[in-house]
Amino acid sequence: MLEDGSTYYGCGFGAKKTAVGEVVFTTSMVGYPESLTDPSYAGQILIITHPLVGNYGVASRDLAIYGVPLHFESDRIWVSGFIIHELTWPSHWTSVMSLDEWLQRENVPGIFRVDTRALVKKIRERGVMMGILKVYDPREEDPNIDELYDTLKKAPRYDQIRFIDTVSPRGIKIYEPDSPELTVGILDCGVKYGIIRELLKRRCRVIRYPPHVDPSKIADECDGVIVSNGPGNPSILSDVIENVLAIAEYGLPMLGICLGHQLISLAFGARTFKLKYGHRGPNKTVKDLETGRCYITTQNHGYAVDAESAEKAGFNIWFINVDDKTVEGLKHTKKKIITTQFHPEAGPGPHDTSWIFDLFKKMMRAQ
Repeated sequence: MLEDGSTYYGCGFGAKKTAVGEVVFTTSMVGYPESLTDPSYAGQILIITHPLVGNYGVASRDLAIYGVPLHFESDRIWVSGFIIHELTWPSHWTSVMSLDEWLQRENVPGIFRVDTRALVKKIRERGVMMGILKVYDPREEDPNIDELYDTLKKAPRYDQIRFIDTVSPRGIKIYEPDSPELTVGILDCGVKYGIIRELLKRRCRVIRYPPHVDPSKIADECDGVIVSNGPGNPSILSDVIENVLAIAEYGLPMLGICLGHQLISLAFGARTFKLKYGHRGPNKTVKDLETGRCYITTQNHGYAVDAESAEKAGFNIWFINVDDKTVEGLKHTKKKIITTQFHPEAGPGPHDTSWIFDLFKKMMRAQ
């Protein structure tokens, strides 16, 4: 059920429970294990627009590089609920369980055989809305629609919740590649494993820090810092924004990705705003304003940085979204800071923007 009162019935799978969240959609045709485990989806009920989901099941976490799983973006599912058109039975050599079994294990509700096209059309016209998803056994209960709608209306809105406090680590974790050349600190606001894998491939030692780490610790231990992706409204994270600015004052090369791009922008005085229905999927085109080249990127964000305020804050616009001309990347005019709103690690092309990490490594070597 959406906050406008529209109700959709289908077949439940996964956990029998009720979940509330912001209803969003992704245009991905594959990659549901990566999407479901992306911490940036915390607090959201995710719709996949592709009609068949579950074909290749769920892979083993033993398939890994330097101990980081290859087919997942974190250690658990983060979406509040999952909406698909048709649930399929898996057939793939890497599969160790079905999508249904996985959601049951992780206590996440899902629904299939609903008109996902109608849902997405409504969101595109109205914008993202809060929603409630209930999976139940009709032999055991008959849900009260009015009570569900009342629960939805009373629930806090997505924009008001600090999801970063849920997805961020409590302590420090270190990843060691063979023959490390540099050390990268990640200010972990909900980092995707894909970012860590790209750094390890480039022989960078990786240290994941909580977002409130003492800036001097990063300056003492690292050659550069990445402010990671993560969920939620960036403008309510005033304490993290202050810490990002304090870290930037040490002059280390800095790369912001997705939420990290927004937090760095806010730290220097720019503004952010909420998009009508966000950019989520692996087929989003951005243009490099320095070279004129276009790249296909993977994106997952509901907020964007205001271009005019970013330029006043000391940034040059680096990338823009080809469709709606929103800011997709920045370069600071004086400091060694670059940012991308898209995910350079995700590889939709599959290597279209992975060179961003090569550029960041070059910046660290040059300091």
